[in-house]
Amino acid sequence: MVGAAVESVLAQTFSNFELIVIDDGSIDGTAAELAKFGARLRIFSTPRQGVSAARNLGARQSCGRYLAFLDSDDLWCPRKLERQTAFMMEYPEAQICQTEEIWVRNGIRVNPKAAHRKPSGDIFLRSLDLCLVSPSAVMMTRELFQRLGGFDETFPVCEDYDLWLRIAANESVPLLAEALVIKRGGHADQLSRSTWGMDRYRVLALQKILRAGIEGSRRKAALATLRRKVGVLVNGARKRGKWREADDYQALLREFEQETIDVGDGDPRLRPGQGLSPADA
Repeated sequence: MVGAAVESVLAQTFSNFELIVIDDGSIDGTAAELAKFGARLRIFSTPRQGVSAARNLGARQSCGRYLAFLDSDDLWCPRKLERQTAFMMEYPEAQICQTEEIWVRNGIRVNPKAAHRKPSGDIFLRSLDLCLVSPSAVMMTRELFQRLGGFDETFPVCEDYDLWLRIAANESVPLLAEALVIKRGGHADQLSRSTWGMDRYRVLALQKILRAGIEGSRRKAALATLRRKVGVLVNGARKRGKWREADDYQALLREFEQETIDVGDGDPRLRPGQGLSPADA
């Protein structure tokens, strides 16, 4: 899969890019597979640290104005970089954009459910329940990525949900309606299958953004989503006889339902253009 992913980058109609591959402690012959591409890419091999650390390392090693990510099980269509670069140049106020995508599961094309249809522009409220941005479909400015601190390396999964929430709190996320990414799913080693209870990490992301001082209707909606997700986790913990775990989740929710926050001028983290970094909370 990683070989096909690399080939889809090298087949781009837009050619002014650098290709960096992070080998995150693989033991499946990845290095040998990538060696055939020679100097057309740069490889950095590290002990296993997770997808967030891998993406952050790739960003640090790059030098371009824009960053685009490609997961090893996805593919770019040939005009992906051309279309997005043209969009970013035409609309310099845009800090990020994404494209539509084609879903393939076990080799068969499938249609996303209505809940997974990507919004465009102000995506914050729609993104609270589930992740509606794909890392492989994104292009963003280096400045935005660095300002927000990149992906949170403490998240083994849902790291993209966390970053898109922090971005969408202040930034518009335009959608290019053309499907320029092929997302391949269904394989046994897919990251989303590696960790049980994904909502545990979505709850952590919601905690972070609430603690950072988000206000108004966005705060109200984030808190409502947190209540729903905590309720599911509490019920699950009780069914497994994990009473202390259930109590801990309920205590987490009380923190936000009982507090009064005055961010005012004393908390600069949500001033226009500043955004929320992983360290804010």
